[in-house]
Amino acid sequence: MAIAISARYDHSNDTVIHEQILQSRRGKTLINKNKQTDPGEFGRPNQMANRVKRLIQKLVLGASVICIMGFYCLTRTTLLATQSVSLSPCMPNVQVRNNSHRTLKDATCTPKVNLMFMKTHKTASSTLMNILLRFGEKHQLKFALPDGRNDFFYPSSFFRTQVKSYQPGLCYNVICNHMRFNAPEVEKLLPPDTVFFTILRDPADLFESSFHYYKGYMPQTWMIPGENQMEEFLKHPNRYFNPTGFNSFYLKNLQFFDFGFENNLEKDDPRVKEGIEYIEKQFQLVLLSDHFEESLILLKDALCWTMDDLVFFKLNARNATSVSRMSPELRTRAREWNGADWRLYQHFNATFWARVKAYGRSRMEEQVKELRRRNAEMEAICIDGGRAVGASDIMDRDMKPWQPIGKASILGYNLRNNIEQQYEELCRKMLTPEIQYLTNLGVNLWVTRLWGWFKDNFVRFGFS
Repeated sequence: MAIAISARYDHSNDTVIHEQILQSRRGKTLINKNKQTDPGEFGRPNQMANRVKRLIQKLVLGASVICIMGFYCLTRTTLLATQSVSLSPCMPNVQVRNNSHRTLKDATCTPKVNLMFMKTHKTASSTLMNILLRFGEKHQLKFALPDGRNDFFYPSSFFRTQVKSYQPGLCYNVICNHMRFNAPEVEKLLPPDTVFFTILRDPADLFESSFHYYKGYMPQTWMIPGENQMEEFLKHPNRYFNPTGFNSFYLKNLQFFDFGFENNLEKDDPRVKEGIEYIEKQFQLVLLSDHFEESLILLKDALCWTMDDLVFFKLNARNATSVSRMSPELRTRAREWNGADWRLYQHFNATFWARVKAYGRSRMEEQVKELRRRNAEMEAICIDGGRAVGASDIMDRDMKPWQPIGKASILGYNLRNNIEQQYEELCRKMLTPEIQYLTNLGVNLWVTRLWGWFKDNFVRFGFS
């Protein structure tokens, strides 16, 4: 300010003073730049504190990973050791009969209540599981539920000591959580007249879904170059696939693996045919997620259920933006890579349509039309806005589905506020995701929730 005043009154030294002003301004500019690049005595401690805080967060997350992996290895060893224990088979429950299902048209039809649903991955099985949970609650059936997690320690083989509160000799009506199938152990848990059924999906679509949903859990996919990593993988699978890698079963013949078989078998391996024959012997009904509504009608017919038991909303579906379109060539590559699954699917695709033909195609069309009408009615009654939305748009925390690591976003629903009292409970159960539903049934999902906490923080701090 003193320099500016001097410049105003001392005209004889204009040039000198002008240079002094410029030098002063250059000095201030230099000081300002230094202030921007040098945090000073107050800025440096703040930056250091943030770095320390972030380091502590990473250390905590790292310790959590070690604890979770250590717990998994410990429990897996224990579970494998228990397979040598001799346990008595179950004593069948008094059969639950619901005469309200009987009609004048078919008075001999009795609803089946002893059910084994082999829940395969990425096959619309969560939607079907919701139907089973609602049916079981309605008729007060006894569920064989997992303990601590939402699955039976997958990918370890199923053993009945994994069932919550299991005691030798106990018998259950329904088992429907994810497992790696182990027929002898399952059979000793359920009554002799139990209906075994499962669901399959075209391996091309399943591979696309599995690749994106589980990508964050498969380290061997993280370094695949290019924007379309799935396409690059399918063009050169042997370049990237490690059969002994962590979670490698998600990348090849996942359905065959779920049924308890080796996932690295090639389609011409004799063990693939033997496996298919074994599955056909174990399961009375194999459904197809690609024809989900027709599958439900066949299930209704086999179990002697009613249309009220079948109404559903699609659960655990991905946002369309995270679904990759597959060219015919890429679909062929996916089926060839998953050769054992493709043979499995082709076999049961044929048996499925043979059942549809026996049921009657025109009759099937009428039943599917009726099911769609009932579902549309329930959508209007239950769902706010009438459609699924992203997780960030779901208002009720109890309605938010589990989200995977990565870009794949799982959709959910908002429950309407003004639902008629007679539909309120049904609507809520139809819209409740698997994790919350199991919690409501009394499962303490502490392992799943611990992993969820780690997963969310893993994403939050930029590790994915």
